[in-house]
Amino acid sequence: MKRILFCLPFLLCTLAASGQFRPTYSSLTDSEAVMAMKEQVGFLASAALEGRAAGSEGEYEAAAYLSEVFASYGLEMLSGADGERFGMKQASGDTLTSRNVIAYIPGYDPTLRSRYIVIGARLDNLGRLDYTVDGERRERIFYGANGNASGLAVLTQLARMLSTNSVLLKRSVIIAAFGSSLQSGAGAWYFLNRSFAGADRIDAMINLDMLGTGSNGFYAYTASNPDLNHLLEAVNNTLQPVRPETVSLEPVSSDHRIFYDREIPAVLFTTGMYPEYNSERDTASILEYDGMERELEYLYNFTLALVNGRAPEFRKENDKDERRDGLDPDVVSFYDCDVRPRFFRSDNPADFLSKWVYTYLRYPESAVEEGVQGRVQVDFVINEKGKVQDVRVTRSLDPRLDAEAVRVISASPDWKPGILRGKKVKAALSLYVEFRLEKRKKR
Repeated sequence: MKRILFCLPFLLCTLAASGQFRPTYSSLTDSEAVMAMKEQVGFLASAALEGRAAGSEGEYEAAAYLSEVFASYGLEMLSGADGERFGMKQASGDTLTSRNVIAYIPGYDPTLRSRYIVIGARLDNLGRLDYTVDGERRERIFYGANGNASGLAVLTQLARMLSTNSVLLKRSVIIAAFGSSLQSGAGAWYFLNRSFAGADRIDAMINLDMLGTGSNGFYAYTASNPDLNHLLEAVNNTLQPVRPETVSLEPVSSDHRIFYDREIPAVLFTTGMYPEYNSERDTASILEYDGMERELEYLYNFTLALVNGRAPEFRKENDKDERRDGLDPDVVSFYDCDVRPRFFRSDNPADFLSKWVYTYLRYPESAVEEGVQGRVQVDFVINEKGKVQDVRVTRSLDPRLDAEAVRVISASPDWKPGILRGKKVKAALSLYVEFRLEKRKKR
């Protein structure tokens, strides 16, 4: 795979020629931000990058590309020309080498410029799957346009706007594309614990993950942090092109969790789950760029308020995983385990959803006919033997959908149990199961 250099004046022609992005008559009315996001998603979600699996050549190319984009926008690069390399041991004993891309925008205030706000987005996706059917070799590419080329594209444009208006920033801003995010947030963990010397001076983190399907909603998740919730409310009360719904249920586990574990207040912005999630149908064609531009404007205004305002306090007791009324007192949080429970070698709950729940979920026919859709929150425990128990609905949607969510989770194969301080433990996990009807095409 040849490295593709980023050259702003000629990028549009290059992408058009490669088939990643072709201008149309309608695109002639696109704003500068929309044009840039289309170009960037076109590259990041292209077949050439083969799904950007952690440690792959595609992830390397994506890191090099984003480094050039950030540099072209005037950001100071803290990582190298092709990102900052780090390695992590795999279950096989091999070492996987991944990359973070880290950039910096200095603040102007003499007191606050040594404090930081981190704005991050997931760099990697699922990559490519090779398989054989009747002796014929085939492949599936998980392009990851919404997961998470959309978040990366919004991140680049937010970085451009903040760099252009850096005279307005009291605190300094770190822009980060985290590699190996799907590998238990390895890139974010490496940044906080090995790479960035100023981690103890980070006042808050903004995480951008899956921002391309705004017609499904726009959400903010803070782990019920009151200071961040108050800031969201204050920004929402001003004139904004779009306002996120503050939710108490975590839409998706992502890099904000790693910052939370380090007791750094964090907010996730996302448009939530979507039918093409973790499939080869997650291509640029499903993205809603006008909605992404509205989200971008909101995020810019929210970031200014956070960068220039009072630092939010971290209050761990507000996290939903700490509220387990009625459960065995010996049960610990999934995220507090030293070694988290694993489902088919993965400790990422999103893999459990994609590989088991959404594979075997049966949408009740009567609910389909009535157009009932939405999310069911389900709590359950993975015991010391890896068996799923105590499955219960903690936020109901519809009795039929509630029952189906409980059924499919209760039927889960055994997990590898979690380990805390060298002992196998019972671990509690809370997920929401998405029931979403596909939109019918207009005739």
